[in-house]
Amino acid sequence: MIAQLLDLFRALTTPERLIGLLVTVFGGWQGYAFLGAILFAETGLLMGFILPGDSLLFTIGVVAGAGALNVVAIVAVLMISVFLGDNLGYWLGRKTGIRIFSRPDSRLFKHEHLSRTQHFYEKHGGKMLVYARFIPIVRTFAPFVAGVGRMHYPRFITYSFLGALAWVPVLTLIGYAIGDLPIVRANFEKFVLGVIALSFVPVAVETLRARRRRVPEPFR
Repeated sequence: MIAQLLDLFRALTTPERLIGLLVTVFGGWQGYAFLGAILFAETGLLMGFILPGDSLLFTIGVVAGAGALNVVAIVAVLMISVFLGDNLGYWLGRKTGIRIFSRPDSRLFKHEHLSRTQHFYEKHGGKMLVYARFIPIVRTFAPFVAGVGRMHYPRFITYSFLGALAWVPVLTLIGYAIGDLPIVRANFEKFVLGVIALSFVPVAVETLRARRRRVPEPFR
């Protein structure tokens, strides 16, 4: 099973293989639904630790740039999928949070993932849903933890929408814009890692600002 998951991961993050998958298996609207379902499952089904997020969006952008997908349509589908996945994750946390927290660790579920996200939530509040979009694992559990913490629902959906708006178009359109460049094709994996690293910059900047605000003024 692990070998199959790794093969699927590679297929979703390699432009040529993803195009082949869309042409031979998921043609037409099924391809859009398939990619939307993956993004939905990341937060809605708490499966982000085994699914590509940032790298998938970048690859989808490259595939759209090659003409295999309509970039406007796929961005819209993915944003809706992310938003719906967040909402399912929120209500799972709100309704079943206590039982989930009491489950023992398994190969796919680790309490440290929840604890890390909960700490992030306590630190950033609602903004977590925007920042977490750019942080693997944390974005998987962010809506769930918001539900456990019973974040006011209108506030939750506002931040969830902003998070989807900040994450999906940015990474997809970067792939769309530069994916056909020879240097990108020749060093695709390095560019994917670079895009993921760049996505952490806003979070790092905000974290530094928060730390500076907490530093007490010296006595005079």
